[in-house]
Amino acid sequence: MDDPFIGAFAAFELLSSAILVVDGERRIRYANAAAEDLFEVSVRQLMSLHVCDLFRDGEQLRMSLEEAKSQVFADKRQILEIDRLGREPTQVSATVVTLHGQPWPALIELQEIEQQLKVEREERLLEQAQANRELLRNLAHEVKNPLGGLRGAAQLLEAELGDPALTEYTQVIIQEADRLQTLVDRLLVPHRAPRIVGDVNIHEVCERVRALVLAEYPSGLTIVRDYDAAIPEFRGDKSQLIQVVLNIVRNAAEALAPRIAAGDAEITLRTRVVRQVTLAKQRFRLALELHVLDNGPGVPPELLDRIFHPLVSGRAGGSGLGLTLAQTFVQQHEGIIECDSKPGATDFRILLPLP
Repeated sequence: MDDPFIGAFAAFELLSSAILVVDGERRIRYANAAAEDLFEVSVRQLMSLHVCDLFRDGEQLRMSLEEAKSQVFADKRQILEIDRLGREPTQVSATVVTLHGQPWPALIELQEIEQQLKVEREERLLEQAQANRELLRNLAHEVKNPLGGLRGAAQLLEAELGDPALTEYTQVIIQEADRLQTLVDRLLVPHRAPRIVGDVNIHEVCERVRALVLAEYPSGLTIVRDYDAAIPEFRGDKSQLIQVVLNIVRNAAEALAPRIAAGDAEITLRTRVVRQVTLAKQRFRLALELHVLDNGPGVPPELLDRIFHPLVSGRAGGSGLGLTLAQTFVQQHEGIIECDSKPGATDFRILLPLP
């Protein structure tokens, strides 16, 4: 790593893709941190290898590198397989890029197929969430003004009516207008409430939520702590994060109603640190991973892909805004929420970048 040219590649350390730069003899001259993670060996070890030796089908890559050396193409994509000790062969998408006017003829960008699909899925989720927020904000503003006029007209009409039997109808109008106003206010919460940023200890957030939910369900429900005490504090809005975790845990508790009645309902709050995570196309060296797991019936399969969409609820009488609000608050912290669910095991996974 003492090569004088290595400084030219410093920006590659921020990428989620594995980057290898090779010389004319196909020896690795540079590897970024993501390459260390992909091959599960140190940069120093990688620098002692011929790049083709890393792949099961190295001959295919060797031919591409020879073509790059002759500047036959600008870039070329192919699917390769890598072997890692004790692991199944892993398919990666490899792009060989010709480097013109450089001491090294080629750069190779590698990304696991599964990871690539995950990144694409997260990008779609973020785009959909942004579109949903814009739609809801516009809809809420369009509904808000007519509601005020409707309520005011009902109050004026009620003042003119002498028959109590008729004022019963105006009261229905006023109460329904108030209910819709409350719904509109909830739609606008993420856009109205100012963020109060400070140092956040995620375990204080979890403990606050745990206390609140156990106060609502004093018997039949166990909330298990599985904390990593080494997780550092980070900058964020503590009240927003409490709301995020509370919405998810309350949803879990409501889904666990039959098991609470039976006395064997369980929710687990698990915290871990994960490394080299990509969130919203940005690479983070460390991230907080918070799991909210429950042993309930699971999210209905037809709802699993839509549970973060506004006004989608699997519960009778639910507003369908709790998870939408949670996702919005987490995205404001540059994070994301994912859900994996099957009968007997639901896992909401919150990822937040750490300093």
